[in-house]
Amino acid sequence: MSHSRRFGWGRRLPQLLAALLAMALAVAVVVPTALAGAAPKDPTAAVAPPAGFVELEGRRVLEIRIAPGAQSPAGMARRGSRRLAALASDYSVDPDQFVVREDPPYTSVGLLRDGVFEPQIAVDDRNAARFGISRQQLAERYRQQIQAAIRRYRNSHRLSDWIRGTALALLALGFYILWLRGQMALNRRIKRWIADPANRRLQGLQVGGNQWLTADQLRGVLDPLRRVVHGAVLLLVSYLSIPLFLGLFPPTLALSETLSGQIRGLVVGGFQALVKAIPDLISVAVILGLSVLLMRASNAWFKAVEHGNLRLSWFYPEWARPTARLVGIGILLMGVVLAYPYIPGANSKAFQGAGLFVGVLAALGSSAVAANLIGGLMLTYTRAYQEGDRVSINSTIGIVHDCALLVTRLRTPHNEVVSIPNATVLGASIINYSLARREINEPVLISTTVTIGYDVPWRQVHRLMLDAAAATAGISQELPPFVLQTSLNDFHISYELNAYVADVDTYRRTLSDLLGAIQDQFSRAGVEILSPGYHAIRNGNGSTVPPWPAKPFDESSPG
Repeated sequence: MSHSRRFGWGRRLPQLLAALLAMALAVAVVVPTALAGAAPKDPTAAVAPPAGFVELEGRRVLEIRIAPGAQSPAGMARRGSRRLAALASDYSVDPDQFVVREDPPYTSVGLLRDGVFEPQIAVDDRNAARFGISRQQLAERYRQQIQAAIRRYRNSHRLSDWIRGTALALLALGFYILWLRGQMALNRRIKRWIADPANRRLQGLQVGGNQWLTADQLRGVLDPLRRVVHGAVLLLVSYLSIPLFLGLFPPTLALSETLSGQIRGLVVGGFQALVKAIPDLISVAVILGLSVLLMRASNAWFKAVEHGNLRLSWFYPEWARPTARLVGIGILLMGVVLAYPYIPGANSKAFQGAGLFVGVLAALGSSAVAANLIGGLMLTYTRAYQEGDRVSINSTIGIVHDCALLVTRLRTPHNEVVSIPNATVLGASIINYSLARREINEPVLISTTVTIGYDVPWRQVHRLMLDAAAATAGISQELPPFVLQTSLNDFHISYELNAYVADVDTYRRTLSDLLGAIQDQFSRAGVEILSPGYHAIRNGNGSTVPPWPAKPFDESSPG
């Protein structure tokens, strides 16, 4: 019988190592992320001045980077937008009446009607310098942009444009309603197809002969997927229809162009980002593919060691499986670290925030996990037990069902599976009943004690106990059993029978049979077992020894 004991340092060691591991993980995750997010800005970087835009129905017409005098570009742009809207709606104003006139130190753009010049906007050298041209050239550009904006406004606000836009909107609305009804009908049809129990195409999901999903589980997956796809299609088509309807009417034409530009920019930007990310995605795929190949090669090598096909004098076969898991995790982590810089958006604020969040969680919640993980590693490489061993941990006796990295699972004689955290196991007393047979090829010893009175010769007691051991089927004959007298008590003597178990898996059954054989041997010899002790005065009282041979039990008798 082998005992593996842990003292006070064994209880504190996992917690200490766990705290160090948590601190290292927090530093490794939080510090690089914080440094990346707190990178100093370049003090020489130019800051673009705020610009103002003169707009007409949401369309930008003029850009003002610096306003003349003490005005701000934004304020000048707001006043210019109101003035331009008034001029565009005033059909008495001819766009050709806009001219450019020098008014040093400004160049003005204004209306020339009946020989009278009405200035509308003034351009100075500072604003022109921001465009890299002279103020006369900028004023001429403003004049042309104002004329084009007024002509476009008036061309889109004719009665015929409203009639045409209304007709096209009604036609588009009709097509949208038809499509919506068709989409709803298709969704209902797919719903009935999924829910139909007679549908032979939904018989579950099998991969490599393994049933991953039953038919009901597959329906439970497909039905929420149908709802998500249906809702996404409705939202997408409805959102794409909004710019179409808005673009049919003059007042909302600019808004339609803005939405269309956003959609177009999103699609084009996404496609360009995808094309740009293809080399990085290929790099990620290659790195992860090599990692998978290395993991498979590692698992095959350790499996050969576990099965005995590959023998190493310094490496025990029971180390193969947990070591393969650790090596696989290491290879996977190495692959993730190598592939991380190639992941699109890895340097974005979102990834940095996620890294910071993971680091905080690791620092706060990894202590217990790390303690159990370190405990599992220490138990594995100290070879305290392995799967299939019969052990006793904290008075829990059972067969080791699973040696995981975090917990040890024992299957008790009542077929109960008890999960014990490895940190607890490391600090507990472990009795391994299977280690002696496996390591030193010797059976496990079991013992039981009986107390016999002084009136019985001790040699007779020894012979009866040895006869009981010989009559028990589960007792091994490799080593002979023996009897020890362990105590001379006040009223009786304690005799301890020691015998070896042939099969440790039948430990409880063998002990039970041995106790029954002891009772039979002593009853046949007429020797009274004084356990528990009896206080009797021999004045005619009957002996406690049962008669031999034993009478059959009568179930009909009372009591």
